[in-house]
Amino acid sequence: MKMSGSKIIVESLLKLGVDTVFGYPGGAIMPLYDALYDAPLRHILPVHEQGAAHAADGYARATGRVGVCIATSGPGATNLVTGLATAFMDSSPVVAITGQVATSLLGRDAFQEIDITGITMPITKHNFLVRDITSLAGTIRQAFAIAVSGRPGPVLIDVPRDILLGMTDYCPELTTDHCEQQLSEFQAEKEVRAAATILAEAKRPVMLIGGGVKAAKAEQQVLELAEMSGMPVVSTLMGLGVFSPVHPRYLGLTGMHGHKAANMVVCQADVLVAVGTRFSDRITGDPKRYSTGKTVIHFDVDMAEFDKNITADFTISGDLRQAITQMVSYLPGDGHRRLGSWWEQVEHWQREFPVIYDEEQLTPPWIMHHMSEQAARLPVTWVTDVGQNQMWAAQHLKINSSRSWITSGGLGTMGFGLPAAMGAQIGCPDRKIVLIVGDGAFKMTGMELHTMVNHRLPVICVLINNRSLGMVRQWQQLFFEQRYSSTNLPDFDFAGFVRACGALALPAATPQEFAAAFAQALTAELPAVIIADIDPDLIVTPMTYPGQPINQFVE
Repeated sequence: MKMSGSKIIVESLLKLGVDTVFGYPGGAIMPLYDALYDAPLRHILPVHEQGAAHAADGYARATGRVGVCIATSGPGATNLVTGLATAFMDSSPVVAITGQVATSLLGRDAFQEIDITGITMPITKHNFLVRDITSLAGTIRQAFAIAVSGRPGPVLIDVPRDILLGMTDYCPELTTDHCEQQLSEFQAEKEVRAAATILAEAKRPVMLIGGGVKAAKAEQQVLELAEMSGMPVVSTLMGLGVFSPVHPRYLGLTGMHGHKAANMVVCQADVLVAVGTRFSDRITGDPKRYSTGKTVIHFDVDMAEFDKNITADFTISGDLRQAITQMVSYLPGDGHRRLGSWWEQVEHWQREFPVIYDEEQLTPPWIMHHMSEQAARLPVTWVTDVGQNQMWAAQHLKINSSRSWITSGGLGTMGFGLPAAMGAQIGCPDRKIVLIVGDGAFKMTGMELHTMVNHRLPVICVLINNRSLGMVRQWQQLFFEQRYSSTNLPDFDFAGFVRACGALALPAATPQEFAAAFAQALTAELPAVIIADIDPDLIVTPMTYPGQPINQFVE
């Protein structure tokens, strides 16, 4: 049948199982919006295109499906860039569809023309400029396949206006009904066997889990490896939720703001099994001393990550589920008995560095602890922004499943949290979405609260209000002689703003006020913003010195 390019896009999205798109109209993309007018797709109009990209990303992370965002040419497309870079750094499957000037105008500096494929080449897995309408449907299918295959990530499709308006034959039977991750055949058996032999002989092993475990859906295999080997488990920021926070093997977060016991275990280990992590500088500190005296076994689907930051003794690429299952089959299963003295040392560190919550004043660690207790039996997804709020959440929340933790790890994008929480709530309407955000980041994308009100999304937003750019101020406090350059923020009427958007404003300055506000927010049918006023001098601890070994803590 004959169909316009715009209609082909809509039909292709439907055949691929898409139910929601986030986008903002404009001149070049207008034909697609005409096709969306009576299409059975839910369209979410944000306040800003950046909100569309972050919302699509949050939707993808919460659901495991591809998130879709749409923008027009020129500034509409460039406003997606930060969101695409965020998704790229954290391996989140997003497909962005942008309008473009007509093919006859390409390269002529037409109104709102921009080379968005050139701009986004470094921050997408792949991108396309569609010049032939007959290739449009196939390009969309290919984009979705690329987004979810191997290491997931964002893909951009740039579609000129004449392609959107043009007509061609469309064969729906050629469009696949769904798009699943394509797994290559695992071919590293010899390497796995050799690594398993080393692990079976280790006296002080530890496993480091990263966000790649979530992408590979290898949570069960990681659990089996930990239980079979008997080794303790620590997590990167992106790996939180993979392992149960109450499992006896689990020690929590490691890295610059990791738990002290977790960092000590990594430093003293003789074998480090790293699964689905890129060994970022915030995890390793000094990379040379991080791996000194230990054998490193690195599992990852992306071979480009091997030996990039940490040189590994064993590099095992391919599907994590297959690789870890194979390693488990080679282990003798006597790890817990054999590692008795190692666990005595681990438990000594846990006793030496306890976590104590101050109940006399309102502090973020207590807030995270209290929310975890109150929401323990609810299906909760925790979303954070970036900065102190993020680190406090990572340290003190009880995160019970992989897709119940959404944060910007690689790019560290302030403003990510609110639109990402919006996307997560749309993708998972039966879950309670709780956002933790700082006052500085809230101001960056806070107008998306208006979008959430319009769609009656009952997101709980916990606004940590210390009247400053907290993490930058913390570094100035510790390393720049308390010279607070441009980090103390002017007063802002958050409650007035929240009410103006139509949301519920709940100020809190004491633990008792916060407890009452959180209880009220849990039953609200509209977005609720708890404005938690805290002391600006509170800092995130523990903290290690940047570029130094991760057992050298700032005191």
